[in-house]
Amino acid sequence: MTSIRDDLEDVVRQQQQELEALRAEVTNWRQQYQKGRLREIAFTNSAQEVPPLYTALDLENSAGTAFEVPGQWPFTRGIHPTGYRGKLWTMRQFAGFGTARETNQRYKFLLSQGQTGLSVAFDFPTLMGYDSDHPRSEGEVGKCGVAISSLADMEELFAGIPLDKVSTSMTINGPAIILLCFYIAAAEKQGVAAETLQGTVQNDILKEYMAQHAWCFPIEPALRLIVDGFEWCAKHTPNWNTISISGYHIREAGATAAQELAFTLADGFTYVERGIARGLDVDEFAPRLSFFWDIHNDFFEEIAKLRAARRIWARHLKERYGAKNPRSWMMRFHSQTAGVTLTAQQPMNNVVRVAYQGLAAVLGGTQSLHTNSMDETLSLPTEEAVQVALRTQQILAYETGIPNVMDPLGGSYYVEALTDQLERDAEALFAQIDEQGGVVKGLEEGWFQRRIAESAARQQWEIEQHRKFVVGVNEFVTDEPELTIPTLKIGAEAEAEQRAKMATLRATRDNALCAERLEALRVAARGTENVVPRILDCARAYCTLYEIRAALEDVFGAYREPVFF
Repeated sequence: MTSIRDDLEDVVRQQQQELEALRAEVTNWRQQYQKGRLREIAFTNSAQEVPPLYTALDLENSAGTAFEVPGQWPFTRGIHPTGYRGKLWTMRQFAGFGTARETNQRYKFLLSQGQTGLSVAFDFPTLMGYDSDHPRSEGEVGKCGVAISSLADMEELFAGIPLDKVSTSMTINGPAIILLCFYIAAAEKQGVAAETLQGTVQNDILKEYMAQHAWCFPIEPALRLIVDGFEWCAKHTPNWNTISISGYHIREAGATAAQELAFTLADGFTYVERGIARGLDVDEFAPRLSFFWDIHNDFFEEIAKLRAARRIWARHLKERYGAKNPRSWMMRFHSQTAGVTLTAQQPMNNVVRVAYQGLAAVLGGTQSLHTNSMDETLSLPTEEAVQVALRTQQILAYETGIPNVMDPLGGSYYVEALTDQLERDAEALFAQIDEQGGVVKGLEEGWFQRRIAESAARQQWEIEQHRKFVVGVNEFVTDEPELTIPTLKIGAEAEAEQRAKMATLRATRDNALCAERLEALRVAARGTENVVPRILDCARAYCTLYEIRAALEDVFGAYREPVFF
């Protein structure tokens, strides 16, 4: 009778023999392949060359996922044991334009069409913390999103939409905590308790200094506001995601997939470290941290990026930061198709690009998805365009059969090897970040900004040299007149309406109470107390966005970007 050890040794020996045979076959194939190499064409958006063949040899030294199942650490194959069979991803179209009244109508349209979550796009003045009637807002009110300057606007934005029944995502960073307080106060006006609110505020200030540039305060006080939000929300809004750590804007600025992965996770680790330094238990706030990824054109690379991201986050939270709650290890994330890939030329092609990018997000296991509209490179989307974008998700969900199987590409030689490679690339970049002295130091000295700029310049050069094809732009260009599609135009009426509303608000509110609460906020900011209750008091009194920003700026100062180039 053979022993179990003998049986195992036989299995190992057989596997080694099979690998050796495969190695010989691959060597022979490669020799044949090399003969025709001059005729080879490679189509990739990746920063690295992609080999033409992947086999079991590429996974020889990989931990792999052969013994992993969804819903278990390290979550490479997904964070939920039932995948989309238990619950489909949230279909969340990013929307906002003009006034709160106009955007409210768009939200009701989207909900009537089957959208399952709301996502607020704010105009540029709001993103920067300015009121609609501030001199710096002139000409920009409502142009690229909805104008929100006070609790009154937030109430109008969600009029007739019960905030205890919807999940809301707000894409805002510098003044994020102020907008969150407006939202909480608007819920109170509806009779909805803060404890029941569900949603996310982006609130990722580190990537603003790195890529998007919508900031208010210097880095350190901005980080203090974020940790104040962690602390307060853990107690008062337990179902709210206090931050959405965003790789999206890093990628849109020109980063590679590996840079997006590493820089975003490094930002996340920095937030975890700041929370722990405050004295918070990591398991007190980490379960409410979420992420936001850009889904670009390189189909398999994007899927592997999402799989690698889950695995890296789980390992670092458990082994590096000592998190014990499995929910702290789980990376929950929203995805959005890549705006930077949309083209003004032949805009109907964007429908196809978005469909494949949405497919990659779903195969990668996203929990929430925005699919861009075909006209977003030209203007804010029309109702017709956004309906097509939403229908793209619904076709993926209900007609393709893809949600039936968890991580259906798990076990693919290519996807597994690419997942491993992106993980290695990210770890190498983490080491470089540590050499810079960490994320904050790297931002202050421009290291991240230079790396992203270098990557963006390389990609543009590749397009100009026809090394990378963009259909309808540098290849397959037609001599026929470009197709014109309807676009949404935002006139000056929104700004005039907002200015009138602001004047009425200032004339009818209790201005003495506003002054009192703004001064209380300044006092809190000068000390060490959590400022969220003070900001919430200001919101309830109808202090405006800029008034609250200015009160904090009196204490914190304003951020001025150093010149790095």
